[in-house]
Amino acid sequence: MQPVERAEYEGIDYAWVMQTTFVVTILVGAPAAALLSTLVTLESWGARAAFAVRVGAPIWFVTAVAVALYAKRAEAGDGGAATDDDADEKIDSDDNDAATGDDATDDDAEPTEDGDPTTNEAEKRG
Repeated sequence: MQPVERAEYEGIDYAWVMQTTFVVTILVGAPAAALLSTLVTLESWGARAAFAVRVGAPIWFVTAVAVALYAKRAEAGDGGAATDDDADEKIDSDDNDAATGDDATDDDAEPTEDGDPTTNEAEKRG
């Protein structure tokens, strides 16, 4: 099996920024738009849709800028790697496992009647 390719990037993780922007906008922006809609008379579905766009777009933009600034300042969304050295060690160990074919652990094996966890299903049947 081919090893999974990994992306190495420096700077802001824009995928994390987009995902976080989406979630925060839904959690904060939707209630804010609903509260603001109580202050305006919206008589048709077209008026409601236009109001949602007029209010939702600035909320989305402000949220995206705030999340991007946070990501730049806090180095957020980096996949949890503390340093570049830690990330390199993890990649190196994964490469070694792929080269030796050691991608399964003994925890995945089921113990057999004699208690040997390394016996697989084919050996039990056969």
